[in-house]
Amino acid sequence: MTRDDVLAVCLALPAAEETYPFGDEVAVLKVGGKMFALVPLSGEPESVNLKCDPARALELRDAYSGIRPGYHQNKKHWNTVVLDGSVEDDVVRGLITDSYDLVVSALPRAIRAELGVH
Repeated sequence: MTRDDVLAVCLALPAAEETYPFGDEVAVLKVGGKMFALVPLSGEPESVNLKCDPARALELRDAYSGIRPGYHQNKKHWNTVVLDGSVEDDVVRGLITDSYDLVVSALPRAIRAELGVH
């Protein structure tokens, strides 16, 4: 999976938007104004930062060499997933969806209704 694939998966989620609050080098994917993914647009290896349940974040870091504490993020709630093939594409897709769902579930009911997300 490449960073372009990650961006496509993120943007296919309901009400997801791509923003650049930190400059042109990092795409920040949001839903309801809240971040669920950060994608550095340059540098190697390619990677994505994703929100994660704290207990699961630790399990994933133990299970995959390509999943590390979130770079420049709260290490308890964010993982950096290195896109070097060490984490299977379907796992990366699932982690993107999980991150999105975590953020959506924390949005106020009125915002979720306005965005048409559950």
